Order: sequence, then structure tokens, then C-alpha cells
Amino acid sequence: MPSSVQRKRIRKTPEARRAEIVETAARVALTEGLECVTLRRIADELAVRPGLISHYFPSAEDLVAEAFSVAATGELDALLPADRPGGTPTQYLARYFALSGGEEYDDISRLWINARHLSRYRPVLRDRVSEQELASDERIEGLIREGVERGEFRTDDPRTAAIQILVVLDGLGSHANTDRTDIPEAVKRMALTTAERELGLPHGALSDVPLPAERTGTAEPTEQADPTEQAEQAEPR
Repeated sequence: MPSSVQRKRIRKTPEARRAEIVETAARVALTEGLECVTLRRIADELAVRPGLISHYFPSAEDLVAEAFSVAATGELDALLPADRPGGTPTQYLARYFALSGGEEYDDISRLWINARHLSRYRPVLRDRVSEQELASDERIEGLIREGVERGEFRTDDPRTAAIQILVVLDGLGSHANTDRTDIPEAVKRMALTTAERELGLPHGALSDVPLPAERTGTAEPTEQADPTEQAEQAEPR
């Protein structure tokens, strides 16, 4: 929640302000659920008027859908970057499984469960869920095709292999809200086993491979004044 202490306002470009709104909404969605993403809640988080949020997102449904998309895209880029220098397809697939396992992945698993449930009643969100599912399919499929071309993987149908892997991961992720202490090791390793079988790899091939090196980040862009925010500040609070 925002502090009661008056903070110095930082004027941002419309692009920077919109990005800040969406990033904040994505964080709330990940930690508390999409139901908690409202115009007023995000305004409170940023210590601005709700009118500033509604200027960028007149409908809360649009903000919810955008928050999900940003969180899901960030997850996909973190797990499997589109640009993959300095590593082999086998290394990046092993990295994908290493990062997607364990409790640190539970927030994004819960977000997907949440989004798929709410998408029954929210058409805008339903479209975004479909887009993100397709993006995940295509990213994994592309990696598998690259592995086939380089002679690392063996499969006649990279797309089906990709979908099978993701279906198993989704199934395991559906237990994010339950106690998993008694799950057998073979079940925990089911996604790896599926990938190794479908890609013609020996058992353990995706567990024992060294992972590719991490890349460093980039500097943040310089911010300029947001005329919309200036107008909001000119009004009496």
C-alpha cells in the first residue's frame, strides 16, 4: 500500500507511465491474483489518482488482460529466451526445465490457473490466454526444430513434441496450490522424461548437461514528462 508520507512525483513519458502501470498490475496479478487487479488498486500502488490509470486503461478488463500478457511473456522470456547465443538447444531445454521446476515457479503456475478459469467469463482475457499459449507452443517448437537441424534431437513432429511437453508441465503446475511433499520423484521428473522420450534422448540427458551462461541486462531509458500526468497533477486532490 502507498505510504502516507508525501513523495516527490516523478514525471514520466506516456510510454513509461503506461509500462509502469502494466508492470505493477502484473506484479499484483502474480502475487495476489487477477481478481485483485482493479483501477483503484493499481492507482493506490502507484500513489496516483484512479483517473490516471483509466486514461490508459478505460476498462479494468483491458488492464487485467494486459497484466496477464506481460507476466506470461516475462515468464516465457526468462525460461526460454527467443535470442539464444552461446548455448546448444539441449542446454537451453535443460535450462528451461531447471527454471520451471520448484516452488519459485508456483506464482506463475497459479497465474495460469487463475487466467484460464477467469477466461471463461472474460473474452478479452480469453484471447490473451490463447495468444500466450500459442507463443509458448511456438517458442518450444522453434527450439526443438533447431535441435533437430543440429542433430541433437530426433522427432518427425516438433510441434506435437512441444505440445506434449507443455501439457505435462501444465499438469504438474496445476498442483501449485496443494501439498506436494509426497509426490514421487518419477512424477516430479515427468516433464523431463517426456521430453527425453519424444526427442530421442537417453534418460538423464536433460539433467546432466551444463546450462548456458546468463546474460547481463541493459541500462534503463531516460524518462521525460508525461503531459497526461501533468494534467492530473494540476487538478486539486
